[in-house]
Amino acid sequence: MSLDLKCVRLQLKHIILQPRTLRQCLGVVISMVLCAATGVSQRAETAAPKYDLQTEMKTKGVVEEINLLTVGTRKDFTELILKAGDDKVHIYVCPKPFQDEMGVSFIKGDEVAVTGSKVKQETSDVILAREMVKGTDTLMFRDDKGKPVWDERTGK
Repeated sequence: MSLDLKCVRLQLKHIILQPRTLRQCLGVVISMVLCAATGVSQRAETAAPKYDLQTEMKTKGVVEEINLLTVGTRKDFTELILKAGDDKVHIYVCPKPFQDEMGVSFIKGDEVAVTGSKVKQETSDVILAREMVKGTDTLMFRDDKGKPVWDERTGK
């Protein structure tokens, strides 16, 4: 019986220490929730723009710049800046791996005609390319509903 009494005393000591441990655990859990919430809000800010069939338009111009940008989760998205008259037009084309797989390259001075959706990205307007004509080639980057034809996980 005395052995059982010792066990009870040890269990009581453990129970008495539990509130401190419980507070520490709660502190860790709250910290994790706050970090996760911050991560989710940051992801929402950097979300890739969505193709909108209602804003589809056509434009043409001369390639003035070629850049690789971070768009959504991709860090290798090809952007063309076209000189269209007096305006500069930003065209989001596709992930670089998809462009390479298609065997397509762009250089300064290329003349292109683009069909795409004009959308807001942060504070500026960009065109998400659906179709592009370069010379005698017609390049398809999205289907007729605006869905990318590349694998969104691999970029190919």
